[in-house]
Amino acid sequence: MARIIKRGMDASEVNAADAKVRATVEDILARVESGRDAAVRELSRQFDAWSPENFRLSEAQIENAIGQVSKRDLEDIKFAQSQVRNFARAQMATMQDLEVETLPGIVLGHRHVPVDSIGCYVPGGRYPMVASAHMSVVTARVAGVRRIAACAPPFKGGPHPAIVAAMHFGGADEIYVLGGVQAVAAMALGTDTIAPVDMIVGPGNAYVAEAKRQLFGRVGIDLLAGPTETLIIADDSVDGEICATDLLGQAEHGPTSPAVLITDSETLARETIAEIERLLKILPTADAAGQAWRDYGEVIVCADRAEMVREADRIASEHVQVMTRDVDYFLNNMKNYGALFLGPRTNVAYGDKVIGTNHTLPTKKAARYTGGLWVGKFLKTCTYQKVLTDEASGMIGEYCSRLCMLEGFVAHAEQANVRVRRYGRRNVPYAQAAE
Repeated sequence: MARIIKRGMDASEVNAADAKVRATVEDILARVESGRDAAVRELSRQFDAWSPENFRLSEAQIENAIGQVSKRDLEDIKFAQSQVRNFARAQMATMQDLEVETLPGIVLGHRHVPVDSIGCYVPGGRYPMVASAHMSVVTARVAGVRRIAACAPPFKGGPHPAIVAAMHFGGADEIYVLGGVQAVAAMALGTDTIAPVDMIVGPGNAYVAEAKRQLFGRVGIDLLAGPTETLIIADDSVDGEICATDLLGQAEHGPTSPAVLITDSETLARETIAEIERLLKILPTADAAGQAWRDYGEVIVCADRAEMVREADRIASEHVQVMTRDVDYFLNNMKNYGALFLGPRTNVAYGDKVIGTNHTLPTKKAARYTGGLWVGKFLKTCTYQKVLTDEASGMIGEYCSRLCMLEGFVAHAEQANVRVRRYGRRNVPYAQAAE
């Protein structure tokens, strides 16, 4: 049976914090819906001390921002975007339209239709997450989305130059310097100056994730991508230093980011805890990473790799890094995860920033029922049907009529019957085909 060497915050404390977030978000959404631009401006001033003449950047402002980014940084942004774009195009190639004749004269099919408009949120509070622009904007453009609006909060009193560059080169049609729940609400609900979108995508803090949850149904969302989660599965083929480094490498996202180690080696578990304490004394981001480790960090020792898989699937973490002798065992047996990082040569930061897979991934156990953002999230798989012959319409109509009457839907049955009378057996009385 798995033993917990270090435990995180009690579930009741987490639930209490979540309740406060829900109430705050509900209030902000209501304010934006009723107050529109005026409410957005007031909220932006309140939370970000930011109230420009226009939240949307002009072409000149975009060019000015890009001009502040070094040549090397621009090259790196374009390199990362090319990796994301290449993988998204490869994924897109798997999304084939379908048409098949299932019975003589009965043709069924589907087409993949892009969502018409999306709003991309790029976090920029504690850290300006330039890479999030690649993941949402570039992928949506590959999918064929017609209109892409992108929002990021102000950074040091203005637009963050590198984020603006990433949004622009990624293909955003509209770029807004606007952050938090008010940004998500403005894109989803629309204001006097921001046209509403059909879908909201992108990661964010707990408030942004909750805003997406509350707005779902009124608009589409990619998934609930809240505070970063990381899970490391390791055996004694690696050491405590690399495990500790990779745990803190994600815990630094913020004080509510869970970081968990699952291992079958108690020695490695103890070494990792000791290494984390050592690294927190020298890590520049130890304030956030240390609080995350203290409140949300866990170390679990399992009897064998089968139990490690069970524990990992129970946790259903956003990121799962596997550093064991046989990484394919976990690839072949795990079911609940946002993304896998297999072997010590890779790590979550590669996926976060540059390698090409998408870093917008499910959190809070959503990995039990969804994967992460990918080109398919921007496509609606829409079916169609054609009946090509009189015989086919009459034949399928008789089955349909009887099945409708089985459920008591007489008018439904008559939809079938009228076609049976016209295209199949002649002179069939009302609802007789149901008999």
